[in-house]
Amino acid sequence: MGTNERAGRKEWIALGVLALPLLLVSMDVSVLYFAVPFISADLGVSATEQLWIFDIYGFVLAGLLITMGSLGDRIGRRKLLLFGALGFGLASVAAAYAQSPEQLIAARAVLGIGGATLMPSTLALIRNMFHDAKQRQKAIAFWSAVMMGGITLGPVLGGFLLEHFWWGSVFLINTPAMVLLVVLAPVLLPEFKASARGRFDLLGSLLSLAAVLPVIWGIKELAAHGVSALPVVAIVAGLVFGVLFVRRQRTAEHPMVDLSMFRNRAFSGSLAANTVGTLALVGNAVFLTQYLQLVHGLSPLKAALWSLAPSVLVGGAAPLATALAGKLDRAYVIGGAFVLAASGYGVLTQVRVDSSLAVPLAGAGLLAAGLVMVMTLVTEAVVGSVAPERAGSASAVMETCSEFGGALGIAVLGSIGTAVYRSDLPAGAAGPVREGLPAATAAAAHLPAQLAGTVLTTARHAFTHSMNVVALVGAILLLATAVTTTVVLRGTKPAAPAEEPAPEEAGLVSGVGGGGCPDGV
Repeated sequence: MGTNERAGRKEWIALGVLALPLLLVSMDVSVLYFAVPFISADLGVSATEQLWIFDIYGFVLAGLLITMGSLGDRIGRRKLLLFGALGFGLASVAAAYAQSPEQLIAARAVLGIGGATLMPSTLALIRNMFHDAKQRQKAIAFWSAVMMGGITLGPVLGGFLLEHFWWGSVFLINTPAMVLLVVLAPVLLPEFKASARGRFDLLGSLLSLAAVLPVIWGIKELAAHGVSALPVVAIVAGLVFGVLFVRRQRTAEHPMVDLSMFRNRAFSGSLAANTVGTLALVGNAVFLTQYLQLVHGLSPLKAALWSLAPSVLVGGAAPLATALAGKLDRAYVIGGAFVLAASGYGVLTQVRVDSSLAVPLAGAGLLAAGLVMVMTLVTEAVVGSVAPERAGSASAVMETCSEFGGALGIAVLGSIGTAVYRSDLPAGAAGPVREGLPAATAAAAHLPAQLAGTVLTTARHAFTHSMNVVALVGAILLLATAVTTTVVLRGTKPAAPAEEPAPEEAGLVSGVGGGGCPDGV
């Protein structure tokens, strides 16, 4: 397919195939929420093992994204996607039938490896299939909607499966979709390799892993347990390895990440906007989930079902962003989307203990709609501002920034909320109550009724106030980001695609377009 040729029906069908791994990988982040009590009862999971079952997937995925993005550029993005799908499917079966916590943790780690191959591959292949800017915007809007849909549907699907089947079913749902992907991908998806592949930078890969993992782990530990020496040392060590990784990329003959991409305002500014957007989205999700379950007293499944209500607003956000960006400078659309998201946080500052569910859900809907618009446009800016042969590494860098943003959202906004919550409690409040609303709720269950009611009322008011303060901080952050991104991204355009490598150089294998297109993209 030439650089100016519009995609046809086959490419759009192929986009649907790419939605399969994206949906499952994004669901896998949240599908375990309801399953852990069942897993704990069946396998005898300790508190530490439970944390590792939750976290190992995200740690491995975040640590390997850059490596897998670079590897896909070298060996072929479709090939990497197929290997990842096969590994993801097999690991899902292993997780479903795990007989011990150690087996389940190992299976979740392999799932993380598979997820790291799938996410950058899907976005890079979109860059290869859709060369027309307007078509690519629509394709990425669909990509963004599928990713958000997976995160939202994960808890709901998990709750439904656990009401009818055993806990392993939350993993087995991955297998049929991955089998379908393995069958359809060779027929519908193009293969693409960068022309100047060179040797794989193994040292760079190890340095990227050593940089990302300690920082992500350290941030999450600080958020969960407060300031202590080990997480701080881990973050510092990760930053040192990060400096070494950058130096390696500057001097390596065939670097994993072309640092010249960061000199492009469209690329670097979009990465920053994406990181802030993820921070705001994940940070709010932590508070909203607790509010629905522990303040309003909804069951986990009912809370998950109610959380689908904002989807009414979110569903049209990505197409709206694409349509507006076709008529206006996208910097203004991104800035306006941040303002819309900030208005959602503004609504959340007004939530009270006895508020109608419509208030927090409306705020969450406005926040999510604005941030989906942001993520749709900045994703298109990231992949559109680099040549197709760099799309894999560029996508991996963006996904890594998203992981950092999510971790920072929990750590920064979570820490602010914890500080406000504790400051609102009476000086003599018991230790468990000071740990947070979940601990206070658990402690109240063992108290006499009158005392339990007093504890819960106090804790719920303190938590709701902390949620209001976090929302205010989030609104200020998003408004500041709206101004900054508008200034930084104003006038930027996606880079004109570089001349694409000839099929014999690129290792292209299969055709995707009609009308006599050459094999590959």
